[in-house]
Amino acid sequence: MTQASEDESRHPFLKGLSKHRGAPPTVVVIFGASGDLTARKLVPAIFNLGVDNLLPGDFHLIGYGRKEIPDEEFRSLMDEAIEEHSRRPLSKEIWERVRHNTTYHAGGYDEASSFASLAEKIDGIEKEIGREVQRLFYISTPPSVFEPIISNLGSSGMAKAHLHTKFASKVIVEKPFGHDLGSARELNAAINEVFEESQVYRIDHYLGKETVQDLLVQRFANSIFEPIWNREYVSCVQITVAESLGVGSRGGYYDTSGALRDMIQNHTMQLVALTAMEPPVSLDPESIRDEKVKVLKAIQPLALDAEDGDVVRARYESGLVDGEPVKGYKEEEGIPEDSFTETYAALRLSINNWRWKGVPFYIRSGKRMARRASEIAIQFKRPPGILFSEGNKFDVASNTMVISIQPDEGVTLVMNSKIPGLETRTQPVKMHFRYATTFGSNTPEAYERLILDAMIGDSTLFIRGDETEASWKLITPILDHWNEAGEEGLATYAAGSWGPKESEQLLASNGHEWRRSG
Repeated sequence: MTQASEDESRHPFLKGLSKHRGAPPTVVVIFGASGDLTARKLVPAIFNLGVDNLLPGDFHLIGYGRKEIPDEEFRSLMDEAIEEHSRRPLSKEIWERVRHNTTYHAGGYDEASSFASLAEKIDGIEKEIGREVQRLFYISTPPSVFEPIISNLGSSGMAKAHLHTKFASKVIVEKPFGHDLGSARELNAAINEVFEESQVYRIDHYLGKETVQDLLVQRFANSIFEPIWNREYVSCVQITVAESLGVGSRGGYYDTSGALRDMIQNHTMQLVALTAMEPPVSLDPESIRDEKVKVLKAIQPLALDAEDGDVVRARYESGLVDGEPVKGYKEEEGIPEDSFTETYAALRLSINNWRWKGVPFYIRSGKRMARRASEIAIQFKRPPGILFSEGNKFDVASNTMVISIQPDEGVTLVMNSKIPGLETRTQPVKMHFRYATTFGSNTPEAYERLILDAMIGDSTLFIRGDETEASWKLITPILDHWNEAGEEGLATYAAGSWGPKESEQLLASNGHEWRRSG
């Protein structure tokens, strides 16, 4: 009898679940299990992995939190989470296989005794199934308790369990990973005291999005793009991560963060790295991450002066979004009167390497903008104005490749074409590829891919320690400068617009202008 057959005969509810690419028996422990992320993303992701037959045969889920929650109540809460947030309807038959092995463990994050009893619980699972299990710890808590959790995982022995085997423990750490360069270094040091770097998975859910992953395929699997992906042909790169929503009920948290920390330092800089990196020598995770770190280190320090600087910050005021009036940031719940937190940030980056010297990378992110849109736009140089430059007969635009990340995943090419008719006239046209049209709309969520990759030990889509420090090294001087300046230099923009007029100046000096994204 095979091992899989033995598993199914011992636990009939596992029938139909399979190992995926060698994923070993796994216990996932979610710290902060009563939180919003667990309900909205993590447990629905685990359920959908079960639907796709991608969980290991022996799979156990343990929720960890300060609240006292009976096991059955926790299971019921997770049932409701799947029904409300999963991209597929709850299948009780499939979920029962995981639900049967779902428990809750109450304890403090700084209580060594609670971690000792958690270790005993996992040891008991190993004895019950008669084999070793991988421990995957998902830290989905406020950053203030990251270090106590990590320290207790070390002192309890769970961090080093089965080290250097396929059952070695792993830890997934949610953002924010530090709030500046110093705190990121401290957190890295705390982690590296307990875990080896190969065990650590710093998560950025943007890297799990299909279009972000497809960026490497578009670049390196299509010979028509890579030869012109450089300073000889590219005029500029624009990366936009825009939200139409305001801060809502998160005002208190957001005011301690701001757009630069909340979106630019992590999501947007990851998009910069993937767009600008050199071809890796292989698809091995470390080869890809090596190239990302190299390009982040090649970004020049930013000029912070008010005139002709590389950085703009702003705050939204009242305005109209989808025709409805909305209030300004200072009127939002939980925002202090003396706040000078930015809800919009735009940067002009210069990458000092052979490929990109002289090509500006413009990045921006903001709340209460005209529409929700995340995209990377590669704008190529215009053709010489020799043939098609007579009067207004010829509307010739820059060729642009737009990689849409959300809400509509896909790729658009802007080209110039002749307008039908007896007279030669031109007009820009768009060629669209949409994931939903070509592959169907039921695309896996980012967290499904990332949790699966962590289980099987594929760190390609996770952030390495030196990578997060390289990003913070660029961002921290901006934060320090703004903190010293207070409200001075903080621009404003109407809710429902594309941001402040000051951000247009970042591009105007090079003869560029922002795309109207979406």
